[in-house]
Amino acid sequence: MARLASADHLHDPVLDHMRKEFVRILVTDTVSEALGRVQQNRVAGRIVYFYVVDEHERLQGVVSTRRLLLSAPQTPVAEIMDKKVITLPATATLLEACEFFIMHRLLAFPVVDADRRMLGVVDVELYTDEIADLTARQESEAVFQLIGVRLAQVRQASVLAAYRARFPWLLCNLGGGAACAVLAAQYEHLLARFVVLAAFIPIVLALAESVSIQSLTLTLQGYPTRRLRRPEVLRAVYRESGIGLLLGLSCGCLVGLAAWLWLRSSLMAWCITTSIALAVATGALFGRMVPCALRAIERDPKAASGPIVLAMTDVATLFYYLGLAAWMLVE
Repeated sequence: MARLASADHLHDPVLDHMRKEFVRILVTDTVSEALGRVQQNRVAGRIVYFYVVDEHERLQGVVSTRRLLLSAPQTPVAEIMDKKVITLPATATLLEACEFFIMHRLLAFPVVDADRRMLGVVDVELYTDEIADLTARQESEAVFQLIGVRLAQVRQASVLAAYRARFPWLLCNLGGGAACAVLAAQYEHLLARFVVLAAFIPIVLALAESVSIQSLTLTLQGYPTRRLRRPEVLRAVYRESGIGLLLGLSCGCLVGLAAWLWLRSSLMAWCITTSIALAVATGALFGRMVPCALRAIERDPKAASGPIVLAMTDVATLFYYLGLAAWMLVE
């Protein structure tokens, strides 16, 4: 297949560019029977993986060439196959296929329909040039996307148009900053009484913001174009909740220990530890949920997620920190 001429072709269906001829191995085969099936098929082109299907062409697993050749002839294929197969859905585009190669570093992917029936194979050789171009574009865009602007818009737009594209998302940060100022004013008496609380505000905010951006970046890299289904969103949120809580507890315990060694106040240490744990866990959730929410309302998550996540994380962090301090420290 010739190299894709322009970026517009990256939105073509992957079905138009996959190889429909591939070696099928039955899940009931032994290694000897599978090798005989391979010899009979005589499929043109390089064979990287052998895909295992059932009698209805549903994908069951994958076997590498090395494992198939080095296994004993009477070994059942079902015992040596890897059941966890990364697949491309039939609805995928070339852009999504390129992103799969970048993310998973495999040499080929099977294309399957909704019932996991194999339709074809996408080979990395067909996408080498596109992957290199796409990687360069994504790396140069990463920072711009997180602050709410697409690199293509900046390059192609006039000064006024670029300004209009960037300014609205900065309002999220302005709004978040104003909300934080109002929130801090409500606890003015607390900060006046416990001046040391103000000394820990920068580190509490920095930890929560850092984890929220980590989660956001991983979310955008893992699901860059397609809209997630509800079960996928729930699994991702559940997983990120656990990760965020562990990160928050780890960071909170370290900062809380430092606060205790400095101030010799158990209540202050517990306040800082708990607020950091809650703030970091919440920031991780925002980093995961905001892109999904933007996709649900058909907005570009790469262009808007960064400012929104940071603003929400800052407000939640100060709310936890000052609210817990008022509850735990004020008699």
